[in-house]
Amino acid sequence: MSLDHRPDPSPTPADDLSPEAAAAAEAARAAEKKAAFEINKLSKRLHRQVGQAITDFNMIEAGDKVMVCLSGGKDSYAMLDILLSLRQRAPVPFEIIAVNLDQKQPGFPADVLPNYLSARGVPFHIENQDTYSIVTKHIEPGKTMCSLCSRLRRGILYRVAGELGATKIALGHHRDDMVVTLLMNMFFGSRIKGMPPKLVSDDGKNVVIRPLAYVNETDLVRWAEHRAFPIIPCTLCGSQENLQRVQIKKMIRDWDKQYPGRIENMFTAMGNITLSHMMDRKLYPFESIRPSGQPELGGDIAFDEDEGCGTPPAGVVRIV
Repeated sequence: MSLDHRPDPSPTPADDLSPEAAAAAEAARAAEKKAAFEINKLSKRLHRQVGQAITDFNMIEAGDKVMVCLSGGKDSYAMLDILLSLRQRAPVPFEIIAVNLDQKQPGFPADVLPNYLSARGVPFHIENQDTYSIVTKHIEPGKTMCSLCSRLRRGILYRVAGELGATKIALGHHRDDMVVTLLMNMFFGSRIKGMPPKLVSDDGKNVVIRPLAYVNETDLVRWAEHRAFPIIPCTLCGSQENLQRVQIKKMIRDWDKQYPGRIENMFTAMGNITLSHMMDRKLYPFESIRPSGQPELGGDIAFDEDEGCGTPPAGVVRIV
């Protein structure tokens, strides 16, 4: 066959499409490309925020054995997932062991977490303790179970940490949890107390860390969907929609819709406290203050409305 008589090239699948179908296929490819771009942005943001929190509060040190508490919910899955990724490029070596407390709730799928952790090659320990029966025995139907359940779970996990030789206990609380806790303490406990990113446990034997401290919950929802974690719903307290925590979380969500950035501002405020402008006499020596005769940076404007407390114009978020 001469070169002057080559057969026409075979038609490509796109050549067989109608203009409408070709446009739809192109739109699908563009949407897929955009989705991949957004997930990449989300991944970078999550890893940056977790890494920054670890650095800011010195959460993990060389040689640490971090006990990652895994409940089967989106937050603890994401925490484990991101810590495993960060460990690969961390400047210091540390170990990770995942721990789940099987509280013997009816219908709990006991094989889900072991299967997931084994598939990922993560060392793990399942602690079997029937706290469900204890809680349901002592709490009347319809009453909040969280307080007793939390105390039992906390004591067991502290003990397990000691038995495993863990030097840090990692919990999956995120930014929104920390803001909700602050408001709950204000509304129902008459005190300004939040949920710290790092603390010594009440038994004085363990250091508890919250690597997701800078992460907002909506990002964790998206990450869990992308990573397809095998989520285990909580049938004990997670279904109690009348919980104060659930109601306050809904409240701040509504605030953030009306005034975008409000949750972030409240969270930032927790690390930007002016003790002289509060009222705790144990933390600030009000009884001994005297005029210095010199202007004071950040001093009170006694007779004027504080401009920083005014309502920002619509669409404006004031971050200080």
